[in-house]
Amino acid sequence: MKYTLFSFICLFNVFISNAQNTDIEWLRKINIGRDKGLDATFTSFSNSVVPISAAYPIALLGVGIATKNKELRYKGYIAGIGLALNLVATAAIKYSVQRPRPYASYPDLDNTTSEPDPSFPSGHSSTSFYTATSLSLNFPKWYVIAPSFLWAGSVAYSRMHAGVHYPSDVAAGIILGAGTAFLSHKLNKWYWGKKNR
Repeated sequence: MKYTLFSFICLFNVFISNAQNTDIEWLRKINIGRDKGLDATFTSFSNSVVPISAAYPIALLGVGIATKNKELRYKGYIAGIGLALNLVATAAIKYSVQRPRPYASYPDLDNTTSEPDPSFPSGHSSTSFYTATSLSLNFPKWYVIAPSFLWAGSVAYSRMHAGVHYPSDVAAGIILGAGTAFLSHKLNKWYWGKKNR
């Protein structure tokens, strides 16, 4: 039993070490080899997260109130609650894990900005994928889904382009954001199913 536990710990450490090596190798390829002419474009994608993600539930709620559409108004409430849940979950994980930003650990990275909070998971990625997934679930049309995920994917990539997140930070943010959106969408469907019984 003692040797099995020791072997497991050794294998786990090797796995974590290899994962970290792969993470930084991919980030170096993206960040150091980037086209610097695109820095401003990707910075604008990063900067668009707060206004777009905040406008989404507010717009649903506003249109729902203006048109007296109860379902749309409730979708706005659920979108706002889901967004708040996503932000709280992201912050809780960030400050529990306390992973340093990649540029703090690897000075060869050429970060285009600095961030004060921990690295894992990417808040920009989780928020943009929450918004894109929620929009797509509420309005399942190709002309909503395609631009939503193109925008969210560009935001996620922009965080690695800027050298402020590892690929694993971004992947965790995507999973967290999409998962929160699915949860809030299920809550909305449950509520309306219950109301119509």
